[in-house]
Amino acid sequence: MAYAEPVEDRPSASGSAPTDYRSALPDLRTSLQPRILYATPEMADFVKTGGLGEVAGALPRALRRHFDVRVLIPGYRQVVGAYPDIPVVARLEAQAGVPACDLGLVETGDGLRIYVLLSPELYERDGTPYGNADGDFGDNDLRFARLSLAAAEIALGADPAWAADLLHLNDWQAALAPAYLAWRGLRVPSVLTIHNLAYQGLFPRDNLARLGVPDHAFQMNGVEFYGQLSFLKAGLYYASHVTTVSETYAREIMTPESGCGLDGLIRTRAQQGRLAGIINGIDESWDPRTDPHLVTRFEPDDWKGKRANAEAVRRQFGLAVSRGPLFAIVSRLVHQKGIDLSIQAAESIVQEGGQLVVIGQGESRFEDALRGLARKHPDAVGVHVGFQETDARRMFAGSDFLLMPSRFEPCGLAQMYAQRFGSLPIVRRTGGLADTVEDGVTGFTFSEGSPKGFGSAIRRAFDTFGQKKRFNAMRRTAMARSFGWDGAATHYAALYARAFGNNAAVRWRAA
Repeated sequence: MAYAEPVEDRPSASGSAPTDYRSALPDLRTSLQPRILYATPEMADFVKTGGLGEVAGALPRALRRHFDVRVLIPGYRQVVGAYPDIPVVARLEAQAGVPACDLGLVETGDGLRIYVLLSPELYERDGTPYGNADGDFGDNDLRFARLSLAAAEIALGADPAWAADLLHLNDWQAALAPAYLAWRGLRVPSVLTIHNLAYQGLFPRDNLARLGVPDHAFQMNGVEFYGQLSFLKAGLYYASHVTTVSETYAREIMTPESGCGLDGLIRTRAQQGRLAGIINGIDESWDPRTDPHLVTRFEPDDWKGKRANAEAVRRQFGLAVSRGPLFAIVSRLVHQKGIDLSIQAAESIVQEGGQLVVIGQGESRFEDALRGLARKHPDAVGVHVGFQETDARRMFAGSDFLLMPSRFEPCGLAQMYAQRFGSLPIVRRTGGLADTVEDGVTGFTFSEGSPKGFGSAIRRAFDTFGQKKRFNAMRRTAMARSFGWDGAATHYAALYARAFGNNAAVRWRAA
């Protein structure tokens, strides 16, 4: 059964129109810089749990060359702590069971304006944005329905001084926004970016009423997913366009193997010309010539400077002095990242004269296994459970190879960081890893997600390490790669123009 086009002339879930909001969108035909609201559950300026936080800190800034961009983020403790006196620009009223909150507006040192949802009972908690040591927060449906609803309200003029012409929504936490607009019969261009399809925001059907989701939307052409409410499916169905964070991942999620049960809808969006893969970038701070975190800054071909960072890493982790290759893992320690494959490979790495350093946290079984390796091989394996920015950057700068045998990887950033610092990634050929690592040129790739496939790639890395001329040539090529945000921003600018439609005649200032 095919998916139908979204219906956008339904009545509102409450049966009445929103109050105190403009009844019409701004006139885009005369706008030099259309107004983009970038809604995200995390941002590196304040709090991050992975790649989304890094992207949310960098992409809106890159887009400012083309657009008037503002960010919307929940008022976590880290946010309100950074801005003790946040000016309130609007009151967002309660709807259904979604609580009321204030809408604050702050400005970063470089001029980026950020809307902050001020609701201590929803957001000012210990833990990550999503949960604590006991698991996910039990009211995450309300917490992120509030984020989605706020994005829709800002598009409708909740802030009298500024209204979004287009919503750029990130992951399931913001994905209900285009649905809230559609259920009111309103059409605002929107782009939903999927950073990881495996996280879908699934909640019981019984939650529909408190979230203001109309009963008619609980169907295949709507928010229903195998008897549950799916925030992400709502975004996939109602958004104007859908993006993922690499071209290969966009192709992969159209298949049953990687589509997480949503491949049919995603294929439909692709057939409609409404799916795109746009690779993420990394910011300019990832430069070994200028990075203040490094023990010694270095230029390409300055292998002495790189060795100084390697020696510092070995000292920090208590490893022996060695002339063998230094392998690194900088990652969440979870099944998706293939950590079990790296643990199995560690014994052969040590036997071949290599060393391994690990930083990250995640599943306790992997943390315990890695600690066990460090106890067994104290001179060759060093492990730090946790994360510290300086340590991670020195590991990229000091290591010869980065292990990243992910089972799937929508984009990945570590492989880009590593190349900029002259550490050659050893990656599985999937998602963004396939798009950013060139086998035998800037790193090593393998297809079969097995110890045999991974081990073969590691063997090739050892062989290359022994051929100094070739090894150094690969490092120079890797360090010369450009992974900046300008290219991604240009692609998003073109996509936004499509979302506005040819009849909007939208113009913006090109840089």
